[in-house]
Amino acid sequence: MTSASAGGPLHQRTLAELADGLGKGEFSSRELTGALLARIEGHGETLNAFITVTAEGAMLQADRADKARANGDAGPLNGLPIVHKDLFCTKDVLTTCGSKMLQDFVSPYDAAVVERLSQAGAVMLAKTNMDEFAMGSSNETSFFGPVGNPWDTRLSPGGSSGGSAAAVAARLLPAATGTDTGGSIRQPAALTGTVGLKPTYGRVSRFGMVAFASSLDQAGVITRSAEDAAMLLGVMAGIDPRDSTCVDHPVPDYVAGLQKSVAGLKIGVVRQHFDEGLDAQCAQRVRDSLAALEHVGAKLVEIDLPNIGLSVPTYYVVAPAECSSNMSRFDGVRFGHRCDDPEDLFDLYSRTRGEGFGAEVKRRIMTGTYVLSAGYYDAYYLKAQKVRQLISRDFKDAFANVDVIAGPTTPTAAFAIGEKTDDPITMYLNDIYTIGANLAGLPGISVPCGFVDGLPVGLQLVGPHFAEETVLSCAHQYQLLTDWHTQGPENFA
Repeated sequence: MTSASAGGPLHQRTLAELADGLGKGEFSSRELTGALLARIEGHGETLNAFITVTAEGAMLQADRADKARANGDAGPLNGLPIVHKDLFCTKDVLTTCGSKMLQDFVSPYDAAVVERLSQAGAVMLAKTNMDEFAMGSSNETSFFGPVGNPWDTRLSPGGSSGGSAAAVAARLLPAATGTDTGGSIRQPAALTGTVGLKPTYGRVSRFGMVAFASSLDQAGVITRSAEDAAMLLGVMAGIDPRDSTCVDHPVPDYVAGLQKSVAGLKIGVVRQHFDEGLDAQCAQRVRDSLAALEHVGAKLVEIDLPNIGLSVPTYYVVAPAECSSNMSRFDGVRFGHRCDDPEDLFDLYSRTRGEGFGAEVKRRIMTGTYVLSAGYYDAYYLKAQKVRQLISRDFKDAFANVDVIAGPTTPTAAFAIGEKTDDPITMYLNDIYTIGANLAGLPGISVPCGFVDGLPVGLQLVGPHFAEETVLSCAHQYQLLTDWHTQGPENFA
């Protein structure tokens, strides 16, 4: 069964619509899973969005979900399909992080995110392609090759969660997990016309999520609607004693909170984000979306974030420093790639890492090692941490006067694969509007807000710490006013 008369083809339905159909008995989880696996098989190679497809395991999970529903024991996500970015550990399934270093690594346990979604009844269909160890903004650094954007496969879907974003945008499935260190959920969501949610740092457990930059990484989701994101976050969020960075903070009913009106909501519009680096047509789409929210009662307030222009250089000191530390575990001794016939320990380390890591990962390791080295620590790393605090203080001051902060997610629509690979600085600047939220640990969401030359662009909403409910409700109310999020690429209809 591949469709239901009430809601059209299954692959065109959102997660909430699929949950409704399963609850009404219109189709089973087995039928739904089979239909989406067939779609993945038919379109997966076109996009190169997947590293591992877990068809057999998915069907077993679907059967268990159907049995649980029949027994009146269905979880909140019972029978609903999802895929995971391939840096979430998945028991007995490959977890490669898009790298040669881990191309044969099978995890002995599940990440907390995977575990919680599975316990809620979600069915894992696949692991998605990604920039190597989440280092990249275009999904071109993957050992398994670049991912294509469903709107035009010659273009990048963004990164590092590009495989997840492309899969959801192409209607291969309704939802995917991702991670966001400097914009790696929100940026690909904007470039593919999907919804990308990055929660507050510490809101979701990082246990079993392979670390890139530990003070910045946060798990989140890519979906078709804010409602779907709220459904998933409600399951994922909450304290986990296995993760010392996970915060014990009450988890509200995010889905119920979606109905809150934006009337009276103060939306801060960042003056610095509408500069010469922002494409004029993208700027207009964002301003149009803000005008729509203003029309239903929101109040627009122009604000300044004086130090936000320093976010990119600050990030590219802090993140590589933490990367250098985290990547040291990949030495060929305990797990992962190991070079052949090493002559001694130094040869083992150098050749293993030289063979296992790609160019971008090596670049960031070397940068991070440099800024942490004796004589440069104070000049670079310590100074970057001080600037990071200034950026955080700017956000705190702004939130004393507004409820959410809005602006563009990316400076342009999707760019061509290969267009920026020879110029790392230009590539890094693609995250110029998203990095600030990571440095400050704030929740942010990107929602589709229109098209430029047939390509989607995104509106970014950022809230205070643990204000995901406000961010999601604002995004949902905007989606009640518009239909941008319902439009998908014609070649994958």
